[in-house]
Amino acid sequence: MRGVRGRDPRNEIGRRRQARARVKVLDVPESGSSPDGSVSTKQVAEVTLPREELDGIWNPEYLERLAGTYWRFLMRVSLGLLRVRYTEDGREIVPIGAPFVLLAFHRPDYEIEGDCGTVTWRIKKGLLVAPAGRTKGYLRLSVKRPPADGQEHPGSDLITGTVTSEVANFYPLIAGWGWFSRVGRGLYRITQLRIHVIVTHAFLRSLARLDLAPSVVGALRAAATEPVEKEKTPASR
Repeated sequence: MRGVRGRDPRNEIGRRRQARARVKVLDVPESGSSPDGSVSTKQVAEVTLPREELDGIWNPEYLERLAGTYWRFLMRVSLGLLRVRYTEDGREIVPIGAPFVLLAFHRPDYEIEGDCGTVTWRIKKGLLVAPAGRTKGYLRLSVKRPPADGQEHPGSDLITGTVTSEVANFYPLIAGWGWFSRVGRGLYRITQLRIHVIVTHAFLRSLARLDLAPSVVGALRAAATEPVEKEKTPASR
């Protein structure tokens, strides 16, 4: 058809060469809400890659780098309109040139135990947060690998883990309260929630390149050479 251009094969080859893993975003319920006005949303992806490659990055430092990759992706996908500011108290999402903060988070909490690792940012405040929801919700990234003796891909050295992005107990300002909440929740679902889901799915798919951002704070760098098994690391920053 005229006016419609097909995909450039050279670009497709380049993308395949960049991809070091396969990512499949799972179909899970996107969100839920509570009578008190809080909302939760979760997105999950399966990441398949060679076991040897996963073993090479399965340490505390790479959990911190995955967290940094999330913030880097957010800045890139916003085309520079948003910036993530690292502070002594945590993280802030701010529009470029604006004197206000959209979202502010406490310093992250890391937890690594056996075949699972999580990083949690507790929501502090921000323009997008209703006054009643300050310091109540959180954003969490979780990674989980199957047991070391698992054979989920018989005859292959591939291994499939899961990466989960979750926002829980979040009180969006746009949802409002009182009589307006019925309209506000619908407005939240078709605007802020929809944007969040699209961005999160794009972030999960971007993990196929395994291009993790370098650590900005370095909170877990010293623990990178320590065994992960039976380790619980409630480190901050």
